[in-house]
Amino acid sequence: MPYETIEVRKLTPAIGAEISGVDLGGPLSNRQVSELHDALMAHQVIFFRDQDMSVEQHKAFGRLFGELLVHPAARAEVDGHPEIRVVHADETTQVATGEVWHSDMSCEPEPPMGSILYLHQTPTVGGDTAFANMYLAYETLSAPIQRLVEGLKAFHTSAHVYSRNAYQRSDKKFPEAVHPIVRTHPVTNAKCLFVNRGFTKRIEGLEKHESDALLDMLLRHCETPELQCRFRWQRQSVAFWDNRCAMHRATFDYHPHVRHGHRVTIKGDRPF
Repeated sequence: MPYETIEVRKLTPAIGAEISGVDLGGPLSNRQVSELHDALMAHQVIFFRDQDMSVEQHKAFGRLFGELLVHPAARAEVDGHPEIRVVHADETTQVATGEVWHSDMSCEPEPPMGSILYLHQTPTVGGDTAFANMYLAYETLSAPIQRLVEGLKAFHTSAHVYSRNAYQRSDKKFPEAVHPIVRTHPVTNAKCLFVNRGFTKRIEGLEKHESDALLDMLLRHCETPELQCRFRWQRQSVAFWDNRCAMHRATFDYHPHVRHGHRVTIKGDRPF
């Protein structure tokens, strides 16, 4: 696909592209926003280097693609900016958030469209984030398994995640939802798997041993390395991923060094 206002370089054959020629902290033309959206649809996750964004500019960039949401269980950590989720790990961190493969907040009845993470401080080495293409995860299933899972739904829950100290908010309920295992992307109209190890706990309508076996197979299949890319963070890098067709995992291999940044999350719709 030709682009006029941005440069796009694929990261792997399966997923991911690095974008250059754009300043996310400045005003963006309608053409630039359209081409960034097209690149996201084509590559599932897009990356930017050497960006300088204030909190307000970060939020403004996110709002170009939809309404921002406030995390249902996390503490408000930036005064006056409840939409900002602080991502932080240092020498006191024992378990970092996001270490398990997941799609952000898939436990919500209307899971997010996307997330935009901007890292202000990174370790010298380590702290990469891996992303996996859920279109390919579906397409590389055998035809009999595709037919089996297309009519099934899975239960997603958050209590085991959001009850941790990093999230604890006693005034919030822990969301849960039932979603199709194979969802149709509302923009591309392509099918993709929509299960993840972080939030998906069972397949509806199956006996426990059947659900456990099928779900385990699907999760291991989704985590196949050939479906992935791995992003090496640098200070002031940005990742913008489509939660509807990609899942991700943060690598906590940099203790006791600091990894710090902000994330905004964009509202989505009910999977179908």
